[in-house]
Amino acid sequence: MADTALVATALPPVVTLPAEIDMANADAVGERFAAALAPGVRVVIADMTATTFCGSAGINTLIRANKRATAHGSELRLLLPCPNVLRIMKIQGVDAVLPIFFSLEEALAGPG
Repeated sequence: MADTALVATALPPVVTLPAEIDMANADAVGERFAAALAPGVRVVIADMTATTFCGSAGINTLIRANKRATAHGSELRLLLPCPNVLRIMKIQGVDAVLPIFFSLEEALAGPG
């Protein structure tokens, strides 16, 4: 009998973000990203499905989380279906730094 190895493919951690991300909760959001970026994690999905407002503190938190992910050889992906928040992300240039997806299936599949 040939040896076979089971390969478990765990789904990436999903950090569900609140309806509003601003200076009042940006630190707590950053802590959630830090916890999700455990050793060996290759992808973290920031679920902004419920997010209707993301202020500058929230954008800075996303950029810092992305820098931390990159430093650990990981990738942060945004799940962002809200057109108003997406518009702000594009105006601020976040879409040039972080990949943005419109469904969880797309975010899980990744680029390409």
